[in-house]
Amino acid sequence: MNEEKQPKPVKTTSSMRRVVIYAALLLVVFLFGFVPMWLKFRECSSSLSQAEHQLSIARIENALSSAVIDARRGDYEPARQAASNFFTSLRAETDRGNDSALSQTQREGLQPMLTPRDEIITLLARSEPASADRLSDLYVSYRKIMKR
Repeated sequence: MNEEKQPKPVKTTSSMRRVVIYAALLLVVFLFGFVPMWLKFRECSSSLSQAEHQLSIARIENALSSAVIDARRGDYEPARQAASNFFTSLRAETDRGNDSALSQTQREGLQPMLTPRDEIITLLARSEPASADRLSDLYVSYRKIMKR
């Protein structure tokens, strides 16, 4: 009886060892596939983040330039809406802090541009031709600050 019991532990040990080896090989194969994909994901995620920041800045500038063009053409209501969108987007972007698409110096430079918001929107609501000049000046200031 003792002879029959000894081979069983040996077979169990060799089959357990085989299972552990297969599991280790499976893990290694999984990691060979996972690690490159994870690195690629991180790279793509970083590129996406940069593209979203650039898009955010482009949308803000587009809203302001749209307001300037509409005001110059005498379309004051679309200009008012675009100006309001510009000020809202700019406020949201400057309030994001370090998560902002803007650098610290840009945020500091753009902060004073939010002051004439109510005045410009009121001029546009009254269909004042002077609003076009104010928006043009604002656009020039915005471009100067963004080039820093």
